[in-house]
Order: sequence, then C-alpha cells, then structure tokens
Amino acid sequence: MLADTATRGSDSRMTVIAFCFTFGFAVIIGQLVRYQVLEHSRLEQEANHERIRERELPARRGYIADIHGNPLAINGVQWNISVSPPLIPNSKKEPLAYRLASLLELPRDQVYAALTADRPWVLLATHVDQQVGEAIMDLGVHGITCEPKPVRHYPEASLFAHLVGFVNETGDGFYGVEGYYNPALKGNPGTKLFEQDPAGYQIPIPSLAESAPRPGPNLILTVDRNIQQIVREELERALQEFGAEKGTVMVMNPKTGAIMASYSTPTYDPNHFGEADPPVLSDPAVSGIWEPGSIMKVVTWGGGLDSGTISPGTTFYDDGALEVGGRVIYNWDRKGRGLVTMEEGLIQSLNTVAAFISTSMGTDRFYNYLRRFGFGTTTGVDLAGEVPGMMRQPGDSNWFPSDLGINAFGQGIAVTPLQMITAVSAVANHGILMRPYIVHQFVTEDENGQEQVTQVEPMSIRRAISREAADTLTEMMVTAVEREGYSKAHVDGYRIAGKTGTAQIPTAYGYHPTDTIASFVGFAPADDPQFAILVRLERPTASPWGTQTAAPTFRAIAERLFVYLQIPPDDIRLAGQ
Repeated sequence: MLADTATRGSDSRMTVIAFCFTFGFAVIIGQLVRYQVLEHSRLEQEANHERIRERELPARRGYIADIHGNPLAINGVQWNISVSPPLIPNSKKEPLAYRLASLLELPRDQVYAALTADRPWVLLATHVDQQVGEAIMDLGVHGITCEPKPVRHYPEASLFAHLVGFVNETGDGFYGVEGYYNPALKGNPGTKLFEQDPAGYQIPIPSLAESAPRPGPNLILTVDRNIQQIVREELERALQEFGAEKGTVMVMNPKTGAIMASYSTPTYDPNHFGEADPPVLSDPAVSGIWEPGSIMKVVTWGGGLDSGTISPGTTFYDDGALEVGGRVIYNWDRKGRGLVTMEEGLIQSLNTVAAFISTSMGTDRFYNYLRRFGFGTTTGVDLAGEVPGMMRQPGDSNWFPSDLGINAFGQGIAVTPLQMITAVSAVANHGILMRPYIVHQFVTEDENGQEQVTQVEPMSIRRAISREAADTLTEMMVTAVEREGYSKAHVDGYRIAGKTGTAQIPTAYGYHPTDTIASFVGFAPADDPQFAILVRLERPTASPWGTQTAAPTFRAIAERLFVYLQIPPDDIRLAGQ
C-alpha cells in the first residue's frame, strides 16, 4: 500500500517535471520562432544600425591651370596631430617630447605636458604641413595619430586670386572659378560600409560594400600666366606713378571672348583668405560697377552708325551745351566747337554730340542698342559673383527723359569692366558680341583612368551692329588714337583703335568735384585684332584725365603684348599677306 502511494507520488513529480520541461522548451521554441522568424527583419535592422556604419570617401578636387598648364590651384595635405598618453611608454615620453617639439616648432614643455596628461586623448597640433606630418608618421610611435586633411594650395598666390577664388576648410569653393564650378570640381564622393565594435572602432575586416569616388574635372583656363604678370606689373606701376587708389585691367581675345588676363588691386592671397578684408574677396572685374564715362561713346556711335542716324561726316553745330529732358548737358570743358562732324565729335569726346546722337536715334532705338551690346544684364561668364550693372530704362519708375542724353556719354548708367570690354570687343569682332569665358578645357578621367579632354568652343550671343558699322567705327577710333589728344595710347608701327574715359564719381550729394575714374579701352591691330585691353584707374591724383593716366597704361601693356604674342608691326605683317 505504502509502495503504491510512493510510486504514484513519484509519477506525479515526473509528470510535473516533464510538463515544466515541455513548457520551457515550448517557450524557448516560441521565442526562437519570434526572434528568428516573426521579428527577424526588425531585429536585423536594429543590429545593423548598431554595428554597421557608412563612411563617405571624399573625391579628389580637380586642379586648375592656365592655358599653358601652369598650376593655379592644386591639392595638398595638412595634418592634425594627436596623442594618446596611456599608449606611450613613460620611458619614451621625454625624448619624444624633444623630437615632436622640434618638428612642430612648439615649446618642449607644452608637448611634454600633452604626453603626460591624465587623459585618453590630447589634440597636439592642427594644420601641420604635409612634410612635417609625414615625418611624424615615420617615427612609428604607437599612440600618435596623424589625421590627414585635404587642403587647396595656390602656387601663384595673389596673382590669380580674383579669377580663381578659394576653397574653405569644408571643401567648398567661393568666388571666381572655384565658386562657379564648385559642384563639378568637388567630384562625386564614394561610400564605404564597415562594421564597428561596441567601442565604436572599425573592425579590421574587409568592408561590406564600397563605391569608389569619382574625381572632379581638371580645368584648363583661357588665361596666360605671362600676360597676367605683365598686366599686374603695369597696373601696379600705374597706381604708383599716377597716385590711384585701385584699378582693374582686363585683356580679352575679341574674336572668341576668351579672357586672356584680368587683374585688380587691392587683392589678397587665397592661401590665407581668412586674413583678407571681406570686400577684397569679390572680383571687381565682374562684380564692381562704375559709371564708365566717355568710353560708353563707342556704343553710342556704334548704334548711331548702324541705325543710319549718323555717318562719319554728319555735322552738328556745337555751342557747348544741349538741353535734353529739362537738363542741360555740357562738354567736359564747357566749351563749344562750332560745326563739327561725328568723327570730330568722337575724337574730341564731345558730350553734346553724344546726346545729339542718342536723341536723334530716339528712346526705343537707343536703349535697344545698349541691350544689344550687353548692358543691363549679365554676360554669362563662368565666374562667380557677376552682377548685371545698373541701367534704367523707359518705363522704370526712376527713369527720366534726361537719361536719354546723359546715358549716351556714360553717366547715369553703371557697368562692370567685363561688360565694357565685351561690348567694345564686339566692335573689334566686326559687330558680333561674344560670350566671355574663362575655362578653355575640361579634363576628366574615364573608368580606366584615361584622360578625356572636352574643348570649350567660343559662342556668339548676337550681332550688336552690322559689319559695315563696326568697321567704320573702328577707323574712327584709330583716327582718335592717332590724334593729339589720344597719342599717349599710340604704339609706333601699329594701328590701335581706342577710346578714353574720364568719369565723375557719384556721391550722395551729387558728383564729386575733383575725384574721377580714368579709363581707356582699345584693341589692336585694328584690322585683325588679337587682343582688347581695358584699363580702369580709380581716383588718380597725378591727373584726373584718362588721356594722361589710363591711356599710357594701355600703351605700356600693348607694347609688351606685341612682343610676347609675336605680332609684327603692321607694315611687315601686311606685306606678307
């Protein structure tokens, strides 16, 4: 009886134990089904989120060079140097402090304090030169971390600062070519998927997935380093000789619109752009505007000739003043010349004749020619920061009938140096306005690492005036340069077409009584122009007149360009045709 009772109790316990084991296994199996089947996707995503990371692989930024391949913007490396004191043996810290202090040009005590700090990590130096960083890496000391940082370097420093621009510490380009082509120059970054340990460090196993970065294109510009150097030397000489505050010189190929050189001062060093005054960073050639004064008469005469309003021999009686829209317009010396032809009016730069031409053309026709020459809008040049200038037109609330007269000789209208040289280049190019441009070639790499060169072709915008009008105006401009008033721009042996300008500077209280902006724009050789030059000098003190300051600066540059570009004198060149 007792035995049966014990047996039944043992069976009950086994049943309970079996049930517990069965239940436990069922729970485990249920959880396994839950985690491995029902919630597998969610848990896998959470696990991947914790241990898998994606890192961007930066692309190489394209370099920039002049038309002969001289580097203007290249890539370099700077280093951030840090130390992990616990990983460096105490016996090595003192000699290592002397070595690092010597390489980094830091006080030895400062370096030793970093090496002995009671911290897991200490940043020792930033922006370390490439050679120094590589020398520290070569020490092979465990506990020293050398982190490379890409940096942009400009071998020519300030020579091309405004044209090229700069790249900041985040790798973005600003101003000039760097700013305009920034998205392309940066290239397309790659990606790398890797696993990390619980401490956040990459596990040293092959990456899970990786896409290679594609470098940005290399840019070959239209500018010539030698011409740029000529321009800088002559502009800086002119500033000193004539006491001008600042200036801009541009050189363009009038047949294509290619910018051969452009230099403005004051300037800055793009290698240290953070030290420059912010206003100096923008390029005055494309973002600085001024009332051009009498060089605008080239456009006025061009419109008058093309429309048939005037011919070189058309006469006008100049008594020294002309009323337009209730405003009396005077010549620069407030004197009359009597009966003059249109050619004489251009040679003597008579404001009254300019106003006579614009009023004879009529409002609609005159402003149509200004727009055809490219004023009132951007040129479309591939440089960052271009502005459209300022041109009031009929129908604008701030336009007055007198503007029709004063705009004809460059007052009440503001232009950029690039707009002005582009417009005059249209005259040199037999009346066809070209789009100015700065990039000559794009050089890219295909998937096999082979270079692919894409040539930028010149692009015409429109015909500003007829060929006949342009050629007639060119001859009038040549006569002007050869006459007494413009002789300071003349170069023996060459026919040069040009025009001076002396612009008053507007202030809040009217025009400044003495300060001016002197300018000269011209092209040569007149029959087959190889270059156009614009000179702009702000507030010269030696003389306020463009004939005395800007014209001789033009001549100095032109003389050197004839030699550098190997352009023979006209008689020799034409004899060979």
